[in-house]
Amino acid sequence: MQDSISRDAHLALDLALTIRHDGHGGVADDLTDPAGLTAWVTGHPDTVPDTTAFAADEATLAAVRDLRAAVRSLFARAVRPGEPSPADAARLMPVPEAVDRLNRTAARTPTVPVLQWVDGAEPVVDRQAVAGAGELAAVLAQAAIAFLGSPDRQRLRACHAPRCVRYFLKEHPRQEWCKPSCGNRARVARHHQRHKAADSLGQ
Repeated sequence: MQDSISRDAHLALDLALTIRHDGHGGVADDLTDPAGLTAWVTGHPDTVPDTTAFAADEATLAAVRDLRAAVRSLFARAVRPGEPSPADAARLMPVPEAVDRLNRTAARTPTVPVLQWVDGAEPVVDRQAVAGAGELAAVLAQAAIAFLGSPDRQRLRACHAPRCVRYFLKEHPRQEWCKPSCGNRARVARHHQRHKAADSLGQ
């Protein structure tokens, strides 16, 4: 799926997906400390000019976590009338506040459009921070704005398989879950629910 979506959509989704199922019925957060954010940035080489030299501090972590809360709230709005991710349902930021936070964060670093045109591919326009440097949260906010303002937003869904809290981009009309394993869990849960209902009717 990653090859079929834009860089902005990829970054925005990956930021949202730092909230995930922990494998034990709860929710895990990959950004609980600066080391977690440093590891995440290292895995996303187009977020800062030199990811190998990047080391998150508490202020950067707080800014990115605040931005993530806004992004997930706007993702919840984008999937309406569908339900938001279960991880967000009880703690969504009001939409006007989320929009304001996203815009204010994006404005912290001015960017310029940069054209990339590789042989055999269509030209692509990315945005880069002026002078090649920029605040991480601003770069992520700009990616989220570009994604939310693009047609890809209409493909955004929350996965409602048991224990899943992910958002994903729908790749085909019949896709209901973020990945096949979630589809399998959902089908098993439905099967058990049907049998439970049938058993209760038979009593």
